[in-house]
Amino acid sequence: MSKSWQPYAQHILDAADRIRNIQLRGDLTTDQVLYDASLRNLQTLSEATQQLPIAMKDRYPDIPWRSISGFRNILVHNYLGDIDPVAVKQVIDRHLPLVVQAVQAMLGQLPDHTD
Repeated sequence: MSKSWQPYAQHILDAADRIRNIQLRGDLTTDQVLYDASLRNLQTLSEATQQLPIAMKDRYPDIPWRSISGFRNILVHNYLGDIDPVAVKQVIDRHLPLVVQAVQAMLGQLPDHTD
């Protein structure tokens, strides 16, 4: 019996909400605490995307699912390396809204516009 993917999808949406709330508190490119909190939530979100069914992800080819997984590996395993805060902000600004829309559509919270 396989695990249900819906809790992971909701986990993605929850992490995205936390990231949006972090952004409301200030600039993660200049505030280390906000930067760290953003990275933690991106890690959580990225890990959860790995639990979504491949068939579901295939319906949203505009989402860079493999890159998201790769980004998670960088976040988790890049212990001593610096990850550019500006690049992190760009990832959030460019990709997070699209991921949220895709996951909401997967959960039936939005119309599916893949036709």
